[in-house]
Amino acid sequence: MAGVTSSFGERFRVATFGESHGGGIGAVLDGCPPRLEVSVDEIQADLDRRRPGQSRLVTQRDEADRVEILSGVFEGRTIGSPIAMLVRNEDARSGAYDGLRDVYRPSHADFTTEAKYGIRNWQGGGRASARETIGRVAAGAIARKLLAVTEGIEVLGWVSSVHDIDATTDPAAVTGDDVEAGPTRCPDPEAADRMETAIEAARKAGDSLGGVVTCVARGVPAGLGEPVFDKLDAALAGALMSLPATKGIEMGSGFAGTRMTGIEHNDPFVPGDPSPTTTTNHSGGVQGGISNGADIVMRTAFKPTATISQAQQTVDRDGNAVELAAKGRHDPCVLPRAVPMVEAMVLLVLADHWLRQRATDVL
Repeated sequence: MAGVTSSFGERFRVATFGESHGGGIGAVLDGCPPRLEVSVDEIQADLDRRRPGQSRLVTQRDEADRVEILSGVFEGRTIGSPIAMLVRNEDARSGAYDGLRDVYRPSHADFTTEAKYGIRNWQGGGRASARETIGRVAAGAIARKLLAVTEGIEVLGWVSSVHDIDATTDPAAVTGDDVEAGPTRCPDPEAADRMETAIEAARKAGDSLGGVVTCVARGVPAGLGEPVFDKLDAALAGALMSLPATKGIEMGSGFAGTRMTGIEHNDPFVPGDPSPTTTTNHSGGVQGGISNGADIVMRTAFKPTATISQAQQTVDRDGNAVELAAKGRHDPCVLPRAVPMVEAMVLLVLADHWLRQRATDVL
């Protein structure tokens, strides 16, 4: 079943392809309704937010990441057929990875990929590289347009923590301008300055930092999701955990909800127009696996980047103990570039479940 390993979604289905140091990266999106107005510029806007080299806080690989639409769009509108998109790799420096040909990077996918397939692309990490997410972000940009024009849905992410630095934000009030005001993509200016200093220090030390991306989906109608195995929060968690370097996900109150009582945690309903609303949102916009019309609030944890230049203990393919100080250009912190990746996965899940609900709610 190797053909299903790079596909995602049921009605709004995306398949990604390409490796970090191959000819290019892309996606094929199937199931997008026809006559949706789509432009290269709209897709490019999201890709620019995830591209390398955008600031001194991220990898300095110099890629323009210009997207090409190869099929599925005619005269600026989707035509109902698969939409193929391609971004060509232009600044791969594979020689920096020569030392990784027979060595496994600690906490990277080198060993596990080889254990599974008996072979791996050691140049740039192959499919395990975060560069794979280009296809997801491109497809997510189309999902963003679809959900905006049909339901007025907005999906917005931001960096809410780096290492031990936490931002103070109100998920209901954060704006896109707040997020994009600085290179960290943290809307809390004081915390953003401290994050920037910490990331710079980690880079100089040959180390890396992790953190959390918070994401909110606003304007999601009640009724999206399935009641048992394909709950909306389960689908969102699976999608977000499929991103490189993710190690945890919280919805709504998350683990903090375990420290509350029922009367504290329950979200009281009050009359609303056209549907009831809640006075609190500990549920994070999902109850019983189905959206309730409130903001859907998620937090995704990213571990520190595995590839660092500090010397580490590891082994080679023959099982010999060796010391590795990795070369190449790598993010000292993935968080600033992870924001559009998180948004993309949320958008893809919502578009898929929105289309599924359209097929369910027909009478």
